[in-house]
Amino acid sequence: MKNVLITGAGRGIGAATARLAAAQGYGVAANYVHDEAAATALVDEITASGGRAVAIRGDVASESDILAMFETTLRELGTIDALVTCAGVSGGVSRVEDLRADALQRVFAVNVIGTILCAREAVRRMSTRHGGAGGAIVTLSSAAAKIGSANEWVHYAATKGAIDSFTLGLAREVGDEGIRVNAVAPGLIATEFHANAGAPDRLERLRSTVPMQRDGSAEEVADAILWLLSDHSSYITGAVIPVTGGR
Repeated sequence: MKNVLITGAGRGIGAATARLAAAQGYGVAANYVHDEAAATALVDEITASGGRAVAIRGDVASESDILAMFETTLRELGTIDALVTCAGVSGGVSRVEDLRADALQRVFAVNVIGTILCAREAVRRMSTRHGGAGGAIVTLSSAAAKIGSANEWVHYAATKGAIDSFTLGLAREVGDEGIRVNAVAPGLIATEFHANAGAPDRLERLRSTVPMQRDGSAEEVADAILWLLSDHSSYITGAVIPVTGGR
């Protein structure tokens, strides 16, 4: 049985990915940082359905938390065969001229540095160069990386542009070491992310800009993630798959 570590698995896309991964036979390490109740409920749901799952608290902006998260996953599940980096923050809705330095530092610490450090630890364990059996990594980009998100969160879009570059570079770096690295780039997805960013009306306000004229669901993004983890995408690496309804 394969095991997957999913950061930011307590809610939204991360939780949907955890449920689908468990349904497809993965053991799931569900990382969360604040909402222990939600993560515990998710794990209980998976185990009640006959799956294997463990909730692991950790802030991906902290290297020590990341190291502990990987060690706990190995101790509880035995192997790490896949990594999905769903943990992310918006940094709040703001024009660039109004950005606070602490908000900017936090959004880069979580979205970029946290993703890179998690990928580093995954490579150290998966790479055939280090005696591993290979594996797959899926990072979370965003349509914002291409749109720019002016007047909302240019800072957030910039972190996702960094993820696109990192995904491509890492894919080429470890392509002959048994590891595939890809990203999904969600568009307007119906989760709590928008309200938590301070824009509860964002889905309604921007829905008309989507060619399919509707929001996407977390489950639709999870479908793309699990496809990228699977053997059905065995010759795909370095790709950024848009899940945007054409936006």
